[in-house]
Amino acid sequence: MNPSVFFEAPLVIQVHAVAAILSLLIGLLQFFGPKGTLPHRTLGFAFVIGMVVTATTAVFIRQINDGNFSPIHIFVPLTFLGLYGLVRHAMAHRGMRHGKEARGLLFGALLIPGVLAFLPGRLMWMVVFG
Repeated sequence: MNPSVFFEAPLVIQVHAVAAILSLLIGLLQFFGPKGTLPHRTLGFAFVIGMVVTATTAVFIRQINDGNFSPIHIFVPLTFLGLYGLVRHAMAHRGMRHGKEARGLLFGALLIPGVLAFLPGRLMWMVVFG
C-alpha cells in the first residue's frame, strides 16, 4: 500500500476519489438499510451531493487520453441523468422507480468506474498495490 501516491496526485483527483468513496459507502448503507426513514432521506441528500461532486470533478480529470475526454467520461452524463431521475422519483414518491435509479447509480456510476480505477497503472492501483 502506497498512500503517498494519492497525496501527490492533483487536488481534483483527490476530491474526486474521496467523493466517490464516500458516495459508495453511503450508497451501500442506503441499499441495505431501511427505506423511507428520515436517516434514509438525509443520507440520500448526502449521496446526491457526493455524486454531483464525483461527476463534476471527473470532467476535469483527463490524464488518461492526453488531455482529452476518455471513454470512461461517458459515466458523467449518465450520472447526471440518473441523479435527475433519482431525485424526480423520490420527490414524486415513486419508490419503485426511485429505487431503480438508485441501484443504477450505485452499480453503473460507482461500481463499474470504481473497478476501472483499479486497473494496472491507474492511481488507485498504485495506491493499493504499488
